[in-house]
Amino acid sequence: MSTQGSLTASQEHPKPTDEEVEDELCLLDLEDADSLLEHVQDLISQHLDEFPEDQIDDDAARYAARMTKASITEGTRNGHVRIIRHYITFHIRRNKKWDAKRVDEQTPRDIAAFITQKCGPVEEGFEGRKYSTAVSTRAALTMWYKHLRPNESLTEWRLDSITNTWRGLPTRSRQVSQFMVGLEKTKAKSGEVYSSARALALDDIHRLYKHCMNRPPVAYLLAWLMLLRVDEVIKLRFENIDKVPGEMLHSWRLHANDTDPMICSVRAFILLASLYATWVARTNSLFLHVSAQGAVMQNQPVTAAALSRSLARDLQELGYSTWALYGTHSFRRGGCQYRIKVKQWSADMVAAWGGWSQVEAVTMFRYFYSPNDNHEYMHDYDRNY
Repeated sequence: MSTQGSLTASQEHPKPTDEEVEDELCLLDLEDADSLLEHVQDLISQHLDEFPEDQIDDDAARYAARMTKASITEGTRNGHVRIIRHYITFHIRRNKKWDAKRVDEQTPRDIAAFITQKCGPVEEGFEGRKYSTAVSTRAALTMWYKHLRPNESLTEWRLDSITNTWRGLPTRSRQVSQFMVGLEKTKAKSGEVYSSARALALDDIHRLYKHCMNRPPVAYLLAWLMLLRVDEVIKLRFENIDKVPGEMLHSWRLHANDTDPMICSVRAFILLASLYATWVARTNSLFLHVSAQGAVMQNQPVTAAALSRSLARDLQELGYSTWALYGTHSFRRGGCQYRIKVKQWSADMVAAWGGWSQVEAVTMFRYFYSPNDNHEYMHDYDRNY
């Protein structure tokens, strides 16, 4: 089967500028943050001892308690509420006029200041917590600003030129991403290793295939084979099966795989076709929601959140004790590692297959390596040297 499209070739490949590389690093940071939010409660619970229950013994603590109680009504989110209270108390003690509900250009700096207090070096008067604490804190503050601004976009942070107000979530701002990237580098230089999202390897894809035979995991497989972000996968349409116009006008040609049928794209599409009833129109979204009774919901495309929940459920049912380390971004990461480790592709072949720009290629080492990924044979690495 072919997913053909227009392929444009550039005559020149100018060296990426520092700003372009920084943009790509910030984009990767946001992808990781989105992936981790899929399991935000598990993430936060690992660090609650670093945010002890407040003693309501001063005005700042009482203010923080009132704010969270008035703004958050979900009683099951005690973990992130505790972090939010520490955030509000920290700022009120610094500035009694600080408004916990204010969201403007200063808010990203407020977020960075609080994370610095938690994770900055002890010798400079900070608490010296690990980078994972910073990630958990950012996740909790994302939840806070989602509570405050439920109608705002969850994927942006921008200044509305008409109203002169900031739209979206401040935790997604470039300033916060730059801060997180810099903090991670600083922690790495000091010897701290941060465990980022884990890759889904070939064996994992095989297990998911066998587990999901009654509901073909085609979205899983395409994300893995084509190195796509989950938001790119769910945007695929029926019309795209023959032609997939990506951002770079990139094309993929997918072939049948008789050697390993469980990662065969042709068989995957046949399974998908068998799942859809004959009356399902072959237009618009390729991946449609299927009810618990097996009914295909023609007007309900699969969402990124639904795909994330499905992956978490499948991995738990398969007995993965570390399921929270996996996210939808794990498909892209695992697909890259499959091409390098199993298919013996070179890095430039992977970059070309993924349709990545030179800027993306500069930063793609992140996809090839994570401290969590498949190092059980490390003692054999040096055997042939």
